[in-house]
Amino acid sequence: MDVYEDPATRTAEPVRPRGLLTARFIATVLVMPVLWVFWLAVILVTFAVGMVTEVIVVFSTSYENGLFNLLDRATARMRLPSWGVTWPELIHEGDTAYYKARVEREVRNWTTQAQFPRDPKKFRRVMECEIPMRHYRGIGGWYVAQVALAQGWELRPTDVRKEVRLWWSAAS
Repeated sequence: MDVYEDPATRTAEPVRPRGLLTARFIATVLVMPVLWVFWLAVILVTFAVGMVTEVIVVFSTSYENGLFNLLDRATARMRLPSWGVTWPELIHEGDTAYYKARVEREVRNWTTQAQFPRDPKKFRRVMECEIPMRHYRGIGGWYVAQVALAQGWELRPTDVRKEVRLWWSAAS
């Protein structure tokens, strides 16, 4: 087992004040629909530009790759930002049992994806995954490492304040 960081840095984050969580939840509820509508508009405009400039796409692969890159970036931004707070996070802040169950469920899902292919004809396993801090905030990255190591994952260099990166060891 290769551990790249000191386990002391993998402690649980302190419990956030209830007022701050409530304000962030309200901001998330108000801002996220506006952001999703904006990024959906960007995606629709990109599709429209792609349809109008279909002739250019036939002759230029770099133009087509640029459109696909724009679509990828737009869809990647349609997720919850790091400052956002969801309803379960608002309710379960400081509840270690909830976060333990959440981590176990997340690692189990990634393990299932790594062990079994989606399409039997195309054997493509998940080799690497990232578990974001919002899943292990109340218990710390050390618990993610324990659960993942027990299921056959290896730790990768990571910033525990953002995520824990894992590598499926059975792939090597």
